[in-house]
Amino acid sequence: MVQADVREMREIITEGLRAAADVILPRTCTVCGTRLNLNERHLCLQCMAELPLTHFWERSHNPMADRLNLLIERGVDSCLTEGRLERYAFAAALFFYDGEGDYRRIPHQLKYHGNLSLGRHFGRMLGVRLKRSECFKDVDAVIPVPLHWSRRWKRGYNQAEVIAEEVACELGVFMRTDILSRRRRTRTQTKVSPEQKAANVKGAFEADKARAQEDGYRHILLVDDVFTTGSTLHNCFLALRAVLPVSVRISVATLGFVGGA
Repeated sequence: MVQADVREMREIITEGLRAAADVILPRTCTVCGTRLNLNERHLCLQCMAELPLTHFWERSHNPMADRLNLLIERGVDSCLTEGRLERYAFAAALFFYDGEGDYRRIPHQLKYHGNLSLGRHFGRMLGVRLKRSECFKDVDAVIPVPLHWSRRWKRGYNQAEVIAEEVACELGVFMRTDILSRRRRTRTQTKVSPEQKAANVKGAFEADKARAQEDGYRHILLVDDVFTTGSTLHNCFLALRAVLPVSVRISVATLGFVGGA
């Protein structure tokens, strides 16, 4: 059974269970807390209509991509491979993330409260938009930002992997969790300065050269939950670039982006 069929069957079962569960324990909107109707998923119609979409997938140059490329340019030695400069890296997020706003509850519910259904729902929304994008339509592999084994064991899942699986399914490509790894456990990135974040994840990731090169990928997409300073995704980028030539484009995508348009 192919991945799309498995997901369709899962959705049918989930719909039936949701209808039964609503009678016993009504579902509420993740953002505003109002009771959801049967046809509403995770957000009420009002909050879904007001979801602060970035539309970055429609623009090759956008604030998120500019921030990522600035990090790449600052490490100019890392950008020079085989005598050629690194190409402009594409980046997109589904919505703007405000640490004090109500929509912060979307990634928080996934990351800290185990709401995998919500993560899959919004991961699918992100994937649908990336599939329509000229920048991302040729992606041939999706790689989630890895957790250290100890943190994954404690949490029971990797939130980036939940999102990446749905993105990969929409793009019709494989998700690869065996190429990139986190070789040391880092401190949580919350409530620390940008400088501390950068130092915290520096050199924390490594890529398997043989696995990265075995399928001749042309465009790899890195996926995480939220893009804040970009330090984590930048270090994942560097780990992959260390084993891949610049002919392989490396892009990034997340659910949330911290910053204005």
